[in-house]
Amino acid sequence: MHMQNLKANTVRTAFCALLVSFALVFAGAAQVAVAPTNAYALDTAKCTAKPNVSGSSDVLGGVETRITWEGQADPDEQIAGVTFTLPEGTTCEPGDTRATMLTGDDLMTRTNLDVSVDYKDGKLTVNFSEPAQAGGYFRVEIYKVKFSEMGGDMQLTGAYTLADGTEVAMDTLPAITVKSHSFFESLSDSLAQQDWVKSWNSVLFLKLFLNPSVFVSSLPVVFWGFLMAIGIVACAFPLAIPFGLLLSLMRMSKLRVLRGIATAYVNVVRGTPLFLQIYIAFFGLPLAGIQIPTFPLGVIVLAMNSSAYLCEIFRAGIQSISKGQFEAARSLGMNGAQTMLFVIIPQTVRRVIPTMTSEFILLYKDTSMLAAVGTMEIVMNAKTIVASTGSITPYVVAACFYLIITLPLAKVVGNLESRLASNDTGKGGKKKRKSKKHAIGTGDAAGALGSGAGTAAAEARATGDAVAAKRPDAVEGTGITPEQMSSL
Repeated sequence: MHMQNLKANTVRTAFCALLVSFALVFAGAAQVAVAPTNAYALDTAKCTAKPNVSGSSDVLGGVETRITWEGQADPDEQIAGVTFTLPEGTTCEPGDTRATMLTGDDLMTRTNLDVSVDYKDGKLTVNFSEPAQAGGYFRVEIYKVKFSEMGGDMQLTGAYTLADGTEVAMDTLPAITVKSHSFFESLSDSLAQQDWVKSWNSVLFLKLFLNPSVFVSSLPVVFWGFLMAIGIVACAFPLAIPFGLLLSLMRMSKLRVLRGIATAYVNVVRGTPLFLQIYIAFFGLPLAGIQIPTFPLGVIVLAMNSSAYLCEIFRAGIQSISKGQFEAARSLGMNGAQTMLFVIIPQTVRRVIPTMTSEFILLYKDTSMLAAVGTMEIVMNAKTIVASTGSITPYVVAACFYLIITLPLAKVVGNLESRLASNDTGKGGKKKRKSKKHAIGTGDAAGALGSGAGTAAAEARATGDAVAAKRPDAVEGTGITPEQMSSL
């Protein structure tokens, strides 16, 4: 009996010891779980580079920029310094590096930190004179940074040092996208370093209006606006030609309704500024629920404006054709449509080509007004560079791109007018005088009917002159009358 009691006590003692052991284990585990631990973490909030391209948000390689890094420390961390490893091929000036601690609910309270900076082998170390406040929000600005001219995604790596000297690596920093250095940008930077350019820019007027480095760097940007302007006018002018011709025929029609519509349209369009028409189209149509993209809407507005002027050009050209041409064609049995299509219009186009070229020049220059509504043509692209550089030189570059088109076309207009004047007065070359003499003997209408008309064309000339001679009120060179136009 005694032995049984002893065994029972032994079992109970062992069981209690086991329970105590388990209790101690659980208590230790709980203590470990609630004990404070070092959660090393400096979260990066921002890592960017300042744009260094005029009129753009791009970062260009080989040109000075500024890297800005911002990070938030944990509430129990005191930061004593940060280290950044710059990408290969990147340089900077460590002496201008700044460190700031931002506090407040909106992080608008700034405290400049006293730091020492060390830069070696692409590694920039910023050491604080004393550990910063725990849980601080830090900003580090690295000035005069030049990324590789090759461009690409520049990946920085970072680490930070705690107050106890522990160095901890940062999480992966956001990559900075850098554009490669173009020929014009390299040339601009090279010019800016030249002594003669520095002397040139020492004169305020020359620096504002003819800065060589800004001139070169503006060329590719303004060139894209030049292509936009050419595209707009290349679409608008061909649309305006048939519309203007139709309006001219309507203005000379015997139907009052057609004449009234054409006259009202021409008077309204020619009597109001193009700038106002652009504003009405670009701001009025969206309010009416009509959404049209910028490029086609610009083409439509310019085409409608130019057609009103082309209407008067075609009308004057048609009325300048001798009425003998009309009568000669009718004597050959041509109806009104054939007369207009094969006789009148070919001669009209020949006569109005110089004036149409002048209208093309005006339309090309009028594309500059689209800058007021945000169309990225020549003036708008130049304006963005002016805003970022403070120099008027980009506007001078824009003027050069306008002159590239207007000066050669003005020369073409002069040559066409001289040639037409020579043909009309017989002062052309020997071959031209012979053609003029032949035209006088046979009548002007043959030129309109063309060489394909053959003998019929010659008969039309003779008949036209004869018909005109029989009219008691016939005067040589009198143009087509509105009554004749109405009968076409």
